[in-house]
Amino acid sequence: MTVVAFLEYLSVFVFALTGALVASRAQLDLLGFLFIASLTAVGGGTVRDLVLNRETIFWIANPRYIGVASIAALLVFFTAHLLENRRRAIDWFDAGALAVAVPAGVGVALDLGHGAAVVVMMGMMTGAFGGLMRDVVCNEVPLVLRQGELYLSAAFAGATAALLIRWGFGPTPLALLGCAAVTFLLRAGSMIYGWKLPVYKSRPPRNRI
Repeated sequence: MTVVAFLEYLSVFVFALTGALVASRAQLDLLGFLFIASLTAVGGGTVRDLVLNRETIFWIANPRYIGVASIAALLVFFTAHLLENRRRAIDWFDAGALAVAVPAGVGVALDLGHGAAVVVMMGMMTGAFGGLMRDVVCNEVPLVLRQGELYLSAAFAGATAALLIRWGFGPTPLALLGCAAVTFLLRAGSMIYGWKLPVYKSRPPRNRI
């Protein structure tokens, strides 16, 4: 198994956990759990593969990804009640999923020989779109759009770090590891320490004479 394939499996599993936890908050049935978990797990990678015009979308080429997402959904369906704070668990699992999905997207784009801008965008897209679909479908405030939080910016920084490490040191696995570390540290710092980006504040227009 390649490093990129391992990251893809891991991101599918962890993102599916977050989808199933959101489904538990919405009190959905088992099929609802399976659907939301699978949507979250493969959503980002599906959008990435469509944009890159890959011959076959990754989970259609290998349906075992859906099996992995289904296992995660079943696990949460029978154990979610044991968690004291599911909202907090979703945030942390999502941070972990982001940290493996971004390098997975970066790795796919690198393997296809794309340039820096495309590599960064594919990392961000793979990391963000699954959670965005999950939150929109379940009528939650999307994590990716929370005011000022480091989410897309963490994905951007991680993907950029992967390129810099690859240019400076060469090996792609090391670059993907650095991508995961930077992405997770920034996202975790935003959650723990309140690291934020400046947000737009409207101002009254100046009087014109």
